[in-house]
Amino acid sequence: MSITVSTLTKVYGEQKAIDDISFSITKGEVVGFLGPNGAGKSTTMKILTGYLPATSGNASVCGLSIDEHPLEVKKKVGYLPESNPLYPEMYVKECLAFTAHIYGIPHA
Repeated sequence: MSITVSTLTKVYGEQKAIDDISFSITKGEVVGFLGPNGAGKSTTMKILTGYLPATSGNASVCGLSIDEHPLEVKKKVGYLPESNPLYPEMYVKECLAFTAHIYGIPHA
């Protein structure tokens, strides 16, 4: 899996959460995504997984533009956010099955 980010920016009101970042990760690389609170790590991950639109810039996963092919990107990426975005009473397996069903991913 490859990831390419080019001049990515995310603005909330007057606050820049991400300011013109660029990087690329090639297949087989192991990368740590580190930084202090408020550095934009979670915002970047939400953009890379198609859950949040960027204000400007481009990002792609496996050569697929996140803006143009969000569903295809979501099929290729697994992302566990800091807190469960769905139902807290669900077990992990139930949450994964439910999410796969929503996106039309066949049961393995």
